[in-house]
Amino acid sequence: MRMISNADARRLFISRQGLCRDPGRMLGKDGLADAITGLGYVQVDSIQVVERAHHHILFSRSQTYRKSHLSALIEKDRLLFENWTHDASIIPSAFFPYWRHRFEKQKARLRERWRGHFNNEGFDRDIDAVRERVAVKGPAMARDFEGDKPNTGWWDWHPAKAALEYLWQTGELAITRREGFQKVYDLSERVIPAEHWTRRVDHDEFVDWACRDALKRLGMASRGEIAAFWDLLSPADVEEWIRAHKSELIPVKAETMAGGRPAPSFILAEHENVLDSIPEPPSRVRILSPFDPLLRNRNRTERLFGFFYRIEIFVPEAKRRYGYYVFPVMRGDRIVGRIDMKANRDQDVLAVRAFWKEPGVRASNALRNDIEAELERMRRFSGVSQVSFEPGWFCADHPDD
Repeated sequence: MRMISNADARRLFISRQGLCRDPGRMLGKDGLADAITGLGYVQVDSIQVVERAHHHILFSRSQTYRKSHLSALIEKDRLLFENWTHDASIIPSAFFPYWRHRFEKQKARLRERWRGHFNNEGFDRDIDAVRERVAVKGPAMARDFEGDKPNTGWWDWHPAKAALEYLWQTGELAITRREGFQKVYDLSERVIPAEHWTRRVDHDEFVDWACRDALKRLGMASRGEIAAFWDLLSPADVEEWIRAHKSELIPVKAETMAGGRPAPSFILAEHENVLDSIPEPPSRVRILSPFDPLLRNRNRTERLFGFFYRIEIFVPEAKRRYGYYVFPVMRGDRIVGRIDMKANRDQDVLAVRAFWKEPGVRASNALRNDIEAELERMRRFSGVSQVSFEPGWFCADHPDD
């Protein structure tokens, strides 16, 4: 079994996640489509502490990213569509045939789960009515349907909204556009390009694509990481694929940052030579979205980068270690700390509360200058006119100190 150094494993993953390219390069609309295909998907999130997650993720890879290009690729060119991976995501439309396998699994799971949630024996009737309304009258939003919201706790959805979400997550409806951040639904056959809508792939081709393309984007991966990447496969699917394609895979282990036990992993044999020429990532600082795909698998992040991270949105304020929404900070091939910042648009300022460095990172003037340069880029990206700093913000005391 080949042993890979921690530095090489980090750089391999960074390169496969599109973070080794010059972030100042011109991207353009076609380049954006290629970048998203290279990532596989981009998670969508409504929280806008600085910018919404999907915009921030793409900006981290090119500071020339334009939101209008993303909208055009989804709403006009139809090269991208929105559905689910592990969460709501923007996905290349060419992948839609593979998502049909997810849709079939979702039909039984969601029907049972949501019918029980709403205690609504008419859920099938609601689904039929909503489907018919969209088919006949065209694109619709949840607010276009009448009905009182049931007292159902945190979801607080009325039955038509549940039906829309069910039809979307099972592939009959697609998001044709958004108004504000509200979904506008239409029949998938009117949204997904015909060549992708009509194409079918069988189970074996689907599993082969999902495993192989997950490995391409991860560089190297364990069985569990392959299964989790798209959230399309079961562990049994991955095990069977590995057995069937053993000759195409090279078993590897990567040293961990903290010296822990390496996870048995695989790399595609056709990519083995990549290990001998892994590119160096740019040395500048980049502030990442908490939903960046580099960080999605928290265990992998901790193994490769020695960086423990969690979003504390749902942690009671008194129990938070850092803050409501704290951003990881990457410099070169290392995650050097985390920063608490917020775009206060009513005050026209990017307010920086604190930067906490990771153990072993030197609190140098060069690091501070690099962070301030990135904050200036983030300021322009978020559309505010200045950056403000709280006293003692740089290398603030850790909560446990």
